[in-house]
Amino acid sequence: MSTEPEPATEDTADAVDTGPETPGTVGEAWAAAQAGPSADPAVGRTAEPEDDVAAGESGGGTPGSEAAEPADGEGPVGAREGGEGAGAQVSEGEAELAAQRVERERIERRRAERQGPVDAGGKLSGTAADLLAAVRAVESGAKPAAAVFGAPEPARRPAPEPVRQPRPASAAPSPEPVAGPAAETVQAARRVLAEGGAPEALAPGIAALLGEGAQEALRADPWQLLRVAGVRPDQADGFARALLGAECGPDDERRGRAVTVWLLEQAALAGHTALELPRLTATLAQRGVPDPEAAVQSTLAEGEALAFQDALEETGARPADAAGGAGGADGSGDGEESEERPVRVLIGLERYALAEESLADGLARLVNSAPQQDGSAADWEQAAASAQGSTAELIRAVAGHGLVLHTGGEASLAEPAALLHAAHALGLRAWAAAPGPLGRDRFAALLGDPPSAPSSAPVPAPPSPGAVTVAGLLTGAEGPGRDADGALDLDLLVVLDAPQLDVEAGALLAESLPDGARLVLAGDPAVLWSAGPGRVFADLLAARACPQIASRRPDPGPLGELVSGVGIGELGQVEAPGKEVVIVPVRDAGEAVHRTVQLVADSVPRAIGVPAEETQVITPGHGGAAGTRALNAALKERLNPGPGRFGGFDPGDRVVHSPAPGRTRPGLVVKADADGLHLSCAGEAVVVPRDRVEGSVRHGWALTAHQALGGRWPAVVVVLPGDAAQALSRPWVYTAFGRAARHLSVVHGVEQALPRAVAEVPAKPRTTRLSVLLAPQVPVSG
Repeated sequence: MSTEPEPATEDTADAVDTGPETPGTVGEAWAAAQAGPSADPAVGRTAEPEDDVAAGESGGGTPGSEAAEPADGEGPVGAREGGEGAGAQVSEGEAELAAQRVERERIERRRAERQGPVDAGGKLSGTAADLLAAVRAVESGAKPAAAVFGAPEPARRPAPEPVRQPRPASAAPSPEPVAGPAAETVQAARRVLAEGGAPEALAPGIAALLGEGAQEALRADPWQLLRVAGVRPDQADGFARALLGAECGPDDERRGRAVTVWLLEQAALAGHTALELPRLTATLAQRGVPDPEAAVQSTLAEGEALAFQDALEETGARPADAAGGAGGADGSGDGEESEERPVRVLIGLERYALAEESLADGLARLVNSAPQQDGSAADWEQAAASAQGSTAELIRAVAGHGLVLHTGGEASLAEPAALLHAAHALGLRAWAAAPGPLGRDRFAALLGDPPSAPSSAPVPAPPSPGAVTVAGLLTGAEGPGRDADGALDLDLLVVLDAPQLDVEAGALLAESLPDGARLVLAGDPAVLWSAGPGRVFADLLAARACPQIASRRPDPGPLGELVSGVGIGELGQVEAPGKEVVIVPVRDAGEAVHRTVQLVADSVPRAIGVPAEETQVITPGHGGAAGTRALNAALKERLNPGPGRFGGFDPGDRVVHSPAPGRTRPGLVVKADADGLHLSCAGEAVVVPRDRVEGSVRHGWALTAHQALGGRWPAVVVVLPGDAAQALSRPWVYTAFGRAARHLSVVHGVEQALPRAVAEVPAKPRTTRLSVLLAPQVPVSG
């Protein structure tokens, strides 16, 4: 679930959310190093079987209307859930990361050519120093905002001419795995970690981050340990005290920089691409940094972060008006009013700033370029005329525009499928890409075989449209590959489940498209946003920079009615004569686990006819007495008991594999041997090395809603124990309920928190810059 830094009045531990939980987290390793191992909470309880589906509480009803006893006080389920964290990655993910590095290096070169390199290592000067000085003057009341900032920042440069510079074929990502750190480097880092009381298991990670001189770098700046995913400031402080002794203090400049970067990384895990300066400095103060502004200044001076000044959109103004200045079309306007326009100062990591800027440039190129003329206007119109309703509107929009947004629920996927078939018939090389294999396989089944091309076609038909994953498309493992210039070898790309795109994946896609290509971003705007930073789809919808086609295909049946109501903030009663929706009240987390196992193993197969292997359990978080850990332990005990001979896994176990941060692939354990854990993921054989199993594989009978995004199952059991109330929001409920195709059981212990979340708790806002970056480059569509 998307999160954001908490207000300054909250406890410092929650000031910035720590992001998604990682299998085998550093926190657990640290606790194990200092206090010994601890067991997970006991799960479930034995009881006589009951038929929850066929019982009287089933059938039509409103989930929120069922009464339940208060929870028994088990620990929290966890307020943040999402893709798996940045644990150790396997070779299949390394190819993707290598591809991303190639693209990021090219993006950075483009930025350097335009604006010159960031001067790292020197004292802060120029714009950054002026900016911080101006902010201090305004916040202290010494000067009004108008006097300090003057006229708003000039409009960003217009989009360049849509002529792509040739790129060598070597720009295509290399699939070769990245070599790990040398054994001597890891051993040296392990000695320093042991000396400072940190878990030696962190040695490979810190060696990979700091390189050959990791030992010396840690001794010179112990707070470098914060760069390892999962390490918290209090743990890094203890490590620094052990190494530095009396020299260690809260006002150490190295600590201020490290905590600043750490907070920005945590904000990125929560979905932000940057943080407003007042929020950042307030949170730094909570973290014990005596001079937060000096810490930010030092971070900017060392080139570890960037500062931005964005004009805020005034109430009732269009995005283009806010970014383009207060003057009229002729450049005139009231200068005094212009000076009074509000601004915000943002601090962000260079990695996400470059990605967001590159994404804006790539999207502006598509919007401002005329799409390649594949097929005549009459041919496109004929294709649209043969379709109906919003499908025809989608085909007409794609015919004349390089970028189109398409919104709708599950039933609306038929419209991009029809578009791909129509484009293929017109001779376009058309492809669909989904963020993960769940969405890819779902759409591939819907896409089916295209209609045969007419025998009188003047040129051979291109390959039939297919569905791939975004990662596979970018790395070349799936899809059409790349042309001689390094661009994707296609004419039309439809990106499915577009709300899952973060700014980095979006930038890689936009920059990889050839000139004249068409891009369609399709998805349901009501689902959870991406696990990574940004809200690309939502920002584009708000920017109104291109045609937006809203599907008019409703999702059918009681489930469609229930989910559609949740999307508009209503948890209404639905008639479910076929037990499509079942409510199972529970009193506490233990009963929730017991009833969940009962539903999956017995009630749903017997009453609905859906076997356990086609039923998916979804819960708000990994931890707690009814989180994914507890539920998976109980489900394994019932469905595939075994000793867990290989890292807790046995052949036949249902698992999820995270080959790279933010990606989840469901699969089954086949076997284990000296090579590692053998999995079958969507029919593909995957071998996870022994030392990477703990960091990248979890049991998969129960998932979080973010992990389940993109997938649909015949039956879904959503578990809502009493301690999950604070984790619920409208997007979370919409996403979880929407994963069910035929049957939904709600194990309900949150009483009125469920209807309250649907009615009153929207998605938490994310701080992003995409709309501001786009506004001066593209016209606003009506």
